[in-house]
Parts: sequence; C-alpha cells; structure tokens
Amino acid sequence: MARATLDGNWEHDHTVPSRTLYPHQWSWDSAFVAIGWAHLRPDRAWTELTSLFDAQWRDGRVPHIVFNPAVADSAYFPGPRFWASATVEGAPATATSGLVQPPVHALAAWHAYRRAPSEYARAALGRLYPRLVAQQRYLTTRRDVGGAGLASIVHPWESGLDNSPAWDDPLAAVPAEAAVLRAYRRRDIVHAAAAHRPTDLDYARYVAIVTAYRAANYRDDDLIDRHPFLVECPLFNAALGAAESALAHIAEEIGADPGPHRQRAARITTALVDRLYDPTTGTFHPRDLRTGRLTPARTVLGLTPLILPDLPPRQVEAILVEAGSPRFGLAERMARPLPSHDRTAADFEPLRYWRGPSWMNINWLVRRGLLAHGQPRLAVGLGTSMVELAATAGCHEYFHPDTGAGLGSPAFSWTAALLLDTLTEDQGRAPC
Repeated sequence: MARATLDGNWEHDHTVPSRTLYPHQWSWDSAFVAIGWAHLRPDRAWTELTSLFDAQWRDGRVPHIVFNPAVADSAYFPGPRFWASATVEGAPATATSGLVQPPVHALAAWHAYRRAPSEYARAALGRLYPRLVAQQRYLTTRRDVGGAGLASIVHPWESGLDNSPAWDDPLAAVPAEAAVLRAYRRRDIVHAAAAHRPTDLDYARYVAIVTAYRAANYRDDDLIDRHPFLVECPLFNAALGAAESALAHIAEEIGADPGPHRQRAARITTALVDRLYDPTTGTFHPRDLRTGRLTPARTVLGLTPLILPDLPPRQVEAILVEAGSPRFGLAERMARPLPSHDRTAADFEPLRYWRGPSWMNINWLVRRGLLAHGQPRLAVGLGTSMVELAATAGCHEYFHPDTGAGLGSPAFSWTAALLLDTLTEDQGRAPC
C-alpha cells in the first residue's frame, strides 16, 4: 500500500501529494516524502529535495508550491497566474507561489541520510547544505518581524495547518467577504466534501492576504507596517530550531563548522520558550504580532516544540501533561493518533481539515520528539496507533480522530512515506 502510493505519485523528479487535488510539488510534503523514499529508493529522496530547492528564490525562500508547467492553470486554485511569480525580481524561472512552509527540510535531509548513508548520499547532502543554510538565513533575518529571534508567518498556509482554530482570532481581523470567492473556482471542494474543508470565508481571507503580499512583490522589509496577518507559530519556529540542530549534524558530516548552527538552535529554543510558552496553560500558543497577544486555542501546534532537542525539561514535562490529557489522549496504548485540535473544545470539528482530524505528519513529528526526550513507550504507543490507523483506513490525507475513517485525498504521499518510516524504525514489521 505505502510503496504503491509513492510509486503511483512519482513524477520525473518529484512526488505529487496525491493524484486528485494536488497536481504540483508542495514544499513540506516533499521533505516528508524524501524520508519515505530513503527506505525504498534513496536516489529519489535526493532527487525530491534537489528538485524543490531548484526553485529556491534568490533571497533564500523555498516556495510552498512549485508548479508543474504541464498542468493547466485551472487544475488547482490558486494557480500560477494568481501568484504571478514571473513578475517578481529574484523569483526562479519556474512558476511558484510566494509563500513558504515549515522548514522541516534540513531535518528530513539528515533523517534520509541516516536511513541510507552512502557516498552518493553524502555528496547530495553536501550540495544541498548551502541551500538549506540560505533557507534558514532568509527565515531568521527577513522574517524576524517581531525582532525577538523568531520567524513570523505571513499567511495561515505557511503554518501548514491552514484552518486551525489557532488562526481564528488573527484571521477575524482580515477584511474579506465570502462573496469574493465567486470570481474563482475552488478545486478542493470538487474532490472533497465542503464540510471537510475550510469555509468560503476562510478562503476569501486567504485570498485577501495573498493579494496584499503579492501587491508588494512578496517583500518582507516593511511587513509590520502593512501586512494584515503576522504570527509567530510554535510549529514553524520549532522546525526552524530543529533545522539548525540538523544542520549542525550535516555540517559535521561534510566537514563544515557546526558551531554557528548549534548557537542559532539554542537562541531559537530560548526565544520560543520566552515568546510562545504560556505557563498558565502549560502549552505553546502562536503570538499574533498585530495585537501582541497569544492566541487562546489549544491545538496540536502546542505539542510540536518537542522536536527541539534542547527544549528545557520544564517545557518537556508540560507538553507531556498536555498531550496526555483528555484534550489529545497520548498514552502507551491509544486507539487513535493525536487530533489536530483539543477534543474537549466547543469548536472541535472531527471532519474539518485542521480543526480536529488526525494527520500523519504532525503525529510523526511529535513521535520524533518523544524519542528525543526519552519517552520510548509513549513513542511506541503513538506509532502503533498510526500504523493501525493506516492499515485499516489506507494512506489518506487525514483521518477522523474518533472513527478512524479516511478523509481528504486517498493515496496521500506523506502518509505513505511516514508510515514506511514508522514501520521500519520501531514497529518490527515489514512495510506494507
């Protein structure tokens, strides 16, 4: 099942997330997919990452979508004409979006290398290293809008958790009307039930934010003065810090200096705790730079700083308490993986995208964090629930957090890739 999914979604130099809704290359999808390919075809893992970074902008940003020129503009909304990257100085020749996604790429590259080390892989890692460094430089400099050492996201799509309740308050301040969507055709609700996807009002606000960013040619120099959505996200910055730790390992492997990466990793972790950890809730929350306040929703975003190897013990313990509460249900034996939102919240929606359903990639990240912080039994419990879910429902995009029913696109690439990794690592079973 997992092998067949990856093989079926492979293009000549990358893997599409699925053959239904997502016909192009997505940034953090490719990172997770490379981890799966490392178990089957290591050459494809490095081709996957290289093809993505071939579309890196001159300023270092790695776009969240790289468009396939052989696919019609109307096949996905918003398509390449909407983004108009060709009109922007510093963009690549290939059409892309102007946004980014969580920088899990260095982590994925190091993980893929450790899964299948070879001279070929070391050479590929060495070629990728300066591009990964440029990506980090862009995020830690141009995107440090708050000046406190954290990167800001300029759109909910940059978090990867598009319609999470974490963004409800910042989005509510973005002027938009659902009627705006009449000028466009949403392809996502052609392939999935509208009740499972973001609302038209959500999309109207998404379009409004992109329109504002595009009007400024995707510049980041004066965001605080003009941009309608600016948030410091726990997941995004945890990935940023974990990337520096991974780059330190990569630097050692290829003969570069790991010291600056370790220093930046420590600074990011300190800033994350200082800025986004709320001792009254015992979890991490996004900070809305427009208001200066932490957003109140308790989502799975708050658990993801576990991927930071140097997260202080106090915050590790607090996350374990939060994850093990009825809100998320982490345990040594658990029927289902972690949901994307607090199960006990009034706005928990088990069918609607990032407002409740379980996602394999976030569960994989939390599982990595559990292993890093000496919680192998919890990691096995979570991993077993992930494997059993996919074995029953298939490699879907996301899953009902209670029934386990597969939701969204079928034959989804990162689900297959991370299932392979989980199976191979500590489940003691042959990959399906």
